[in-house]
Amino acid sequence: MSGLKTSRTTDVQVRNRGQVPDGADVYAQGKMLAVIGHVRGPVLTVRVKLTQAVNTSANRPATAQAVVDVNGRMVRAHVAANSMFEAVDLLQERLAARLTRPRRYAAGGPHRNGTPSRTSRDGAAHDHRPHRHHVPAEERRIVRHKSFSLVHQTPEDAVIDLEAMDHDFWLFTDLASGRDSVVYRDVRTGRHRMASLGPLGQEREVDGLLGVSTVPVPTSSVTEAVSRLHLTGLPFVFFNDTATGRGCVLYHRYDGHYGLITPSR
Repeated sequence: MSGLKTSRTTDVQVRNRGQVPDGADVYAQGKMLAVIGHVRGPVLTVRVKLTQAVNTSANRPATAQAVVDVNGRMVRAHVAANSMFEAVDLLQERLAARLTRPRRYAAGGPHRNGTPSRTSRDGAAHDHRPHRHHVPAEERRIVRHKSFSLVHQTPEDAVIDLEAMDHDFWLFTDLASGRDSVVYRDVRTGRHRMASLGPLGQEREVDGLLGVSTVPVPTSSVTEAVSRLHLTGLPFVFFNDTATGRGCVLYHRYDGHYGLITPSR
């Protein structure tokens, strides 16, 4: 089947994009119903998108992503695999880990003896994230610009949202300082870190949960941030926008282009 198809069983919505194999949507519905069957609290919606790449020679051409609304708390997962049915299985595992993670944080924090607590299932699923499509630097564009009021929250809650939404970063306003901030997972150590606008002083930790970077957040225009992202090869850059004086994030999208997140005034 091709194009875009929507099917619905109970509160699970599945969209197919591309040449998704027959039966994959029903299979995904069953897997999602199995996941939410173990969730405490009302599940308001489950949205799933299955995408089969047109290029059959692509590395892991099948991708599956889901967003679950648990009584207003959004939980997201995104995986890629060689086949669509394998992708759905991985999506079930990763989503189940995401849905239970906030309770683990509340019970004892994400670290044990300074080591991030990640289940083997979740770690394995993390390895199956989709690869970014290669687009030459001169052809990349900012194809998505999202602007919204940042959540005022503690760094601990920001880390919970980061992990629940399966993102590379989480932009928020630090409840204590009132500064635009970002939390992310350090790719070298696996630990969570935080960066904020303004002076930070000496390296410190927030309740043993995450380290706070003392590297000054760069002040730049969006155009300069694009150059920085290209030169560093990082998945995103957090910068102080010269036009607004607010903390913004420019990031790589899976389609090879850029996305920009800015706080609304």
